[in-house]
Amino acid sequence: MEEITILQMRDLTDEVKGADFYANTIPQHLITNHNHVEKPHRHDFYVCMIFTQGSGTHEIDFHSYEIKPGAIFVLAPGQTHSWVLSDDIDGYIFFHTQEFFDLYFVRETIREYPVFRSSYYPNGLIIEGQDKLILESVFKRIAEEVDGNRWKKNTVLVNLASLLYIEFNRLILAGDSFVAVSNLQYNNHLQHFEDLLEKNFQTEKSAAVYAEWMNMTQKHLNRVCKTLVDKTTTDIIIDRVILEAKRMLIYTGKSFNEIGSMLGYDDYSYFSKVFKKKVGYTPKEFLKKYN
Repeated sequence: MEEITILQMRDLTDEVKGADFYANTIPQHLITNHNHVEKPHRHDFYVCMIFTQGSGTHEIDFHSYEIKPGAIFVLAPGQTHSWVLSDDIDGYIFFHTQEFFDLYFVRETIREYPVFRSSYYPNGLIIEGQDKLILESVFKRIAEEVDGNRWKKNTVLVNLASLLYIEFNRLILAGDSFVAVSNLQYNNHLQHFEDLLEKNFQTEKSAAVYAEWMNMTQKHLNRVCKTLVDKTTTDIIIDRVILEAKRMLIYTGKSFNEIGSMLGYDDYSYFSKVFKKKVGYTPKEFLKKYN
């Protein structure tokens, strides 16, 4: 059976092999890595890009975003994405490993940024005016820094990347759909919950069990989830299961029964009911509609 391709840094161009940070213009990136990026795929590294010219669509975990000048996207490891681009596309792209970022920041982790902390924050934005000019210049500086070999090169790169992530997340939190929550403890709880969920969603669906693993009551975990992303704990668990089901349905060619079983549902009819309640279609109807 076909699996979703998971790209690693070493899978890209020869110049990337062994590197922890890569940057390029988008046209040049597409030329040198065309065989790897033309199909839907995941990465095991962080990706950030901005489009300065052209048009198209960018699909990230079944959310479709418009591509136009000023479109900026940030992806965490494990997210599935694909795109359709016009011939006149232009812009900048960079990516790096988790280790590259963590090596330079002792008191800060990349997972603290909302877009990397929770799947409920958008991966794409359209920026305009002064924000667009500033962030384009940062991307350009990153590309120039990668091409050179000046003193403290990696320190400059990690600080420029951090600046971009901060500005991107500020724009997200300033949007109408999100409320910036200053409660660091709540943020840490949500991150801990989603870390546990990522490792266990195929075998454990009980909100009470996750709360127990986190040494808190289910009521308190539910309060954390509702406050930060306006979802119940169970909603978040099922959303993660359904996302993986969609990925497997579209990209792997596995049978419906096999997918249900891999996600912890031995009774396919029950899995189908759960899927339809959340998506509005049965797995078979969803696959037909999506294709």
